[in-house]
Amino acid sequence: MLHRVFAGIALAAMHLVCPAGVSAAVTPAGLRKAAPEFTLIDSKGASAKLSKYKGKVVLLNFWATWCGGCKVEIPWFMKFEKKYKHSGLGVVGVSMDDDGWKSVKPFLKEKKVNYPVVLGNDELAKQYGLGAMPMTLLIDRDGKIAASYVGLVDRGACESDIRMLLLGNSRKTDSLPAAKSAEFLCRLGAARSGLCASERR
Repeated sequence: MLHRVFAGIALAAMHLVCPAGVSAAVTPAGLRKAAPEFTLIDSKGASAKLSKYKGKVVLLNFWATWCGGCKVEIPWFMKFEKKYKHSGLGVVGVSMDDDGWKSVKPFLKEKKVNYPVVLGNDELAKQYGLGAMPMTLLIDRDGKIAASYVGLVDRGACESDIRMLLLGNSRKTDSLPAAKSAEFLCRLGAARSGLCASERR
């Protein structure tokens, strides 16, 4: 049922959503709303609870194996997971495939997806206002929605938003000495050429 609904929406909105992607600016911290909680089972049979990620920045991606734009984005999200995992990023995929793991598990195995994926449902879709796919949200360290993207994300803009949330909401950099803060910036890849010069010596 979800497949038919989203397929119809995708056809109607193809030229509006897919080519450019719709990227919302990061919402100011004081105006952010809490992300709806969920507890679902991931592809390995483990319980995945959103609240377990509190203290991290979460990239939450609604997708399906039949969604062309989703297939383009997933390798990007895999790279984000690898690059920023140790800096406080957690990527979670929510599959909206009607036939569940039958389609999803072979896809995950083929693409070697390196982050948790759960199966979504109508209730979760309604809670998050899912109307078209792909849809991606960035959730801050306090569990609040900081940014949302409908359609294919702008990879560079999305990564910049991730960096900003990792830095702007990081409690670590506030108390670290300058040298340690610089090291943290280097790990994020956000520092300018001179900042990381010591690592090239």
